[in-house]
Amino acid sequence: MKVQVYTTAWCRDCRSAKQFLDQHGVAYTEINVDTNPAASAEVINHVGKRAVPQLVIDGEWFQPYKPGRGLLIDELFIRLGIPRG
Repeated sequence: MKVQVYTTAWCRDCRSAKQFLDQHGVAYTEINVDTNPAASAEVINHVGKRAVPQLVIDGEWFQPYKPGRGLLIDELFIRLGIPRG
């Protein structure tokens, strides 16, 4: 499985998403949209705005949080195929 995470350094939800991936042993490539203008444009192209974090799981874009609700833990388990213990 190939996982990319579009982030910024200041984003709390980005840190939570990376922490979730780290805790569950999911390897990922981090792409910082603040330091990579092409990545920022790519997020805008796929999402319609510059919203992070964004995960790309085997080519499929997924926003792992909802404003006011936080990280979508249940959906992350499902989309990443992580068994719940």
